Amino acid sequence: MKKNLIYLILIVIIAVIAFVPGVKEKIQDTFFPIATIENAVHVSDEDYDIDLQGINVPSTNLKAFKDKAVFLNFWGTWCPPCRKEWPSIQKLYDTRKDHVDFVLIAMNDQEDAVRKFLKENNYNVPVYIAQSPISEKILPKAFPTTYLLDKDGRIIIKEDASRDWNTESVHQFIDNIIK
Repeated sequence: MKKNLIYLILIVIIAVIAFVPGVKEKIQDTFFPIATIENAVHVSDEDYDIDLQGINVPSTNLKAFKDKAVFLNFWGTWCPPCRKEWPSIQKLYDTRKDHVDFVLIAMNDQEDAVRKFLKENNYNVPVYIAQSPISEKILPKAFPTTYLLDKDGRIIIKEDASRDWNTESVHQFIDNIIK
């Protein structure tokens, strides 16, 4: 009888983790760090060489963000998961823009569609469209893909799915990489 009760409790816990929204992410954030700095992949000087056409900011090259902490996001207006995570990116930008540079690169998108999306939603996070090839090391395989780079070009976080970026764990990562 006791054994059956223990099995039942375990099944309920597993079901809660699997099916209740947000529980799995909270457990992952708490117990399984996204990346460790010691094992981080570095973005090289060549990887940074991407000409960027500014949509709501001046045009630049990604090299201008070398030696800085960067929130680098690849997204598209055509991508529902990308659109879903935008409100949390905007909130993170509002609170951390003085600590980390934000570079959001619209992929496979028309400039007019990007401008319309930003205007309709009152988003002011810096958005660009790449005007030169993107290194295979950071070229996304899925959308959205987000990297959090430290000042040394190490990839501290790589997330190739939509997520809530305005969480305590992300704020802590940012606070730690700017020290």
